[in-house]
Amino acid sequence: MLKLENIKKSYDQTVVLDGINLEIQDGEIVSILGPSGCGKTTLLNLILGITDADSGKIIYNGEDMTNLPMEKRGFNIVFQDYALFPNLNVYKNITYGLRNKPDISTKEEVKDLINLLGLREHLSKKIEQLSGGQKQRVALARTMVMKPKILLLDEPLSALDGVIKESIKDRIKTIAKEYHLTTIIVTHDPEEALTLSDRVLIVNEGKIAQFGEPEKIINEPENEFVEKFILNQLRIKKNNIFNLFGGNEGKMERDILVS
Repeated sequence: MLKLENIKKSYDQTVVLDGINLEIQDGEIVSILGPSGCGKTTLLNLILGITDADSGKIIYNGEDMTNLPMEKRGFNIVFQDYALFPNLNVYKNITYGLRNKPDISTKEEVKDLINLLGLREHLSKKIEQLSGGQKQRVALARTMVMKPKILLLDEPLSALDGVIKESIKDRIKTIAKEYHLTTIIVTHDPEEALTLSDRVLIVNEGKIAQFGEPEKIINEPENEFVEKFILNQLRIKKNNIFNLFGGNEGKMERDILVS
């Protein structure tokens, strides 16, 4: 279990995180959701260890990791731009981290992960030959072969669209389930957070606005910010889709069922 106790962080006397308290269970997918500048990326960086908290504690399975350097925490991140090596092919990108730590994953485990992410036919390709979704899967594989204690994802779907986005969402869910891996995702998209996560942490102005299961957030918003920022966006999107089908919600549902 990952536990954050009264985490505070400021930059140049501007409060970015103000008393964050939460517990994330093993194997749980949690999305950190909020508008730009709310502190969600800073929170992710604090957990990873590339940013230090001003005060508070970060505890993982009973061990205080607050002052532990990033390389000793065992948490890994997939960055928004994937950070893949353009001079290496897919397979060498995936296994890059094993050069210095070859015993972390066996060849069979690497093979299983490659198959799980549907990358077998792309192993000899250069990164420039891949689509956005394929690059995302390579980045996931490269992180997973290092067997992270916690997987961190920074806006993993922001550069993707349509079917590709839904495919990557399914892959993330599968990885979390297959490996019982705690997964923490930063996103600005309410639909993405609510359809991908076991629980959603909504952050506003450095504080937790609400933390709960998607159904509870939708049906029981705890404050005006959650109502306006989250639910209004979803209602607008829903209405726009219904309008495309002539405003007939029932007809759209029947068409989907028939197809």
